[in-house]
Amino acid sequence: MAKEQPKNKEPKKPKFSAYWIYAAIILVFLGINFFSGSGFNEPAKTNPAEFLNYLEQGDVEKVVIVNKALAQVYLTEEAKEKDIHAKAVQEEMFPGGDSPAYTFEFGSLENLETNIKEIKEENKNIATTVTYETRDNVWGEILLTLLPFVLIIGIWIFIMRRMSGGAGGGAGGQIFNIGKSKAKLFDQNTDVKVSFKDVAGLEGAKEEVQEIVDFLKNPDKYTNLGGKIPKGALLVGPPGTGKTLLAKAVAGEAKVPFFSLSGSDFVEMFVGVGASRVRDLFKQAKEKSPAIIFIDEIDAIGRARGKSNFSGSNDERENTLNQLLTEMDGFGTNTNVIVLAATNRADVLDKALMRAGRFDRQIYVDLPDVRERKEIFEVHLRPLKKVADELDTEFMAKQTPGFSGADIANVCNEAALIAARKEKKAVGKQDFLDAVDRIVGGLEKKNKIITPEEKQAIAFHEAGHATVSWILEHAAPLVKVTIVPRGQSLGAAWYLPEERLIVRPEQMLDEMCAALGGRAAEKVAFNKISTGALSDLEKVTKQARAMVTVYGLNDKVGNLTYHDSSGQSEYNFTKPYSEKTSELIDKEISNLIEEQYQRAIKLLEENKDKLTQLAEILLEKEVIFKDNLEEIFGKRPYKSRDEIMSGNSQERQVTVEEETVTEKSIPENTKPSTPSGNPAPGQN
Repeated sequence: MAKEQPKNKEPKKPKFSAYWIYAAIILVFLGINFFSGSGFNEPAKTNPAEFLNYLEQGDVEKVVIVNKALAQVYLTEEAKEKDIHAKAVQEEMFPGGDSPAYTFEFGSLENLETNIKEIKEENKNIATTVTYETRDNVWGEILLTLLPFVLIIGIWIFIMRRMSGGAGGGAGGQIFNIGKSKAKLFDQNTDVKVSFKDVAGLEGAKEEVQEIVDFLKNPDKYTNLGGKIPKGALLVGPPGTGKTLLAKAVAGEAKVPFFSLSGSDFVEMFVGVGASRVRDLFKQAKEKSPAIIFIDEIDAIGRARGKSNFSGSNDERENTLNQLLTEMDGFGTNTNVIVLAATNRADVLDKALMRAGRFDRQIYVDLPDVRERKEIFEVHLRPLKKVADELDTEFMAKQTPGFSGADIANVCNEAALIAARKEKKAVGKQDFLDAVDRIVGGLEKKNKIITPEEKQAIAFHEAGHATVSWILEHAAPLVKVTIVPRGQSLGAAWYLPEERLIVRPEQMLDEMCAALGGRAAEKVAFNKISTGALSDLEKVTKQARAMVTVYGLNDKVGNLTYHDSSGQSEYNFTKPYSEKTSELIDKEISNLIEEQYQRAIKLLEENKDKLTQLAEILLEKEVIFKDNLEEIFGKRPYKSRDEIMSGNSQERQVTVEEETVTEKSIPENTKPSTPSGNPAPGQN
């Protein structure tokens, strides 16, 4: 079967610009003004004395006085044959025709008339005639009259185009099309290269979105059973997790008209424009149905009504939201138009927008776990032309906890830039680690001027963090410590925080104690403290406040939470607790922090010699790693969560194999029981 030949795409015609019309009109006015005045060639210039000389010689046939200021001299046929007038005759506008040979300006018309009269009286043979004409430059006057109006109209059009989105804003940029939708259309004629293969991780989100795409391709599969496609799906999640990328994949996979725009595209300074654009958007989508509309950052227009309008005046954003609610689920709603939206502020959206029948599904796009980060690394490593063979994506996934998809893309790009800066032929493992350090901590500032005393204080501060986190069971495992200034910090300690699903109080307390280890080390070593613990104190205060007011982990306050996950409390000016409770909360937060500070001081006093040894190594090498701590403190006795999980999976596998062998050789009534401490096969 012969392959269908691709259709030749017609070459894109250049867009016509209205500025060419404006330029043509100006040129016509200038041309008319120029040619209506004096012609292609100006007559030769002379002066009154030479004119009177020509008049005495009988060379002048007639003189035309124009507007009582300019004299045009016409020569006789005999005079035109003279050499003295040859140049003037050659410059005539119409050689051989009736045109002036000379022109000159005079000061007093009365004196000129007197001189001409005297010469004619002296020589009766001179038959020169004198005539008077009044000429007006009509086109020039019209141009001067219209020019101010043209300038005012031009400036007005320019200002209106700028206020309505600029000349490059498509239909929405024109003042007469300001109510038109600014959505960008993707259809079968648009080459969208992003597909679901380019979206790593997000398996649950992809499954739900793929179902919408599948319904548009095969609607009978669902309608035969009485099912209805969801009218809308809302993608919710932190920034950089891939919500917009997922929408691009839908545009590439759906093969139906896909309208893409941002929530801010509806917002305009003119009243009624947002609602008009919503109507026009859904009108276009219904004409091309089945179709998908994607609204990115929908919180720009979907914010809860009545919360931000304190003045009580008409709110254009609320009018736009009301129109959107009506179009999504009102009379005459077309079910063949599906609305996808993305936001990272779902808590501030209007409840009417979130109800079933409008956004039937809320798809949560969370930060990727270690397995999903590995897949994302593999996707973003494809564009890199040369990557070292020893690069382990699983290792890189473990080194980047809490990173979003956008962060991982940035890491890969930074690694390539760092490798190119070092003139390497391939991007290696160390380049990726340097890129992670660059993104997390900032750029190294080795030229920063630091006194020896300050450097010693920084070394003990960072050594205090490392020591306390190494001793405590639930503190995050240390990766490296540096006293090289990086970003806004004078020193830094890198940890690999465990990705826990639930956090217990002892884990939070250990993390707080490790964070206060820097200030505690300064107190133990110098009996002085400094301002260098600002970020540590900020982190610890947030953790302590969360324990008391959010998670209910304090005995005095009790099992209460003052956290509002709906986001409505941020508009309230009153606290959800009394002044007495406020004092109790402040006191308990202070007690929590002070207890962990004293605990850190006690741990460091017990290990002061090791703390001093670690700080001296830091002063010497400026950067130390996990191996240096093992040399001083010995092996860390506590296993991390990943080690426990990998160990359990290996024990489970061994147990399953042993049970399988036992089943073949031991009778049913004599099977040994599962050893204590190991989970039974198939159980958690």
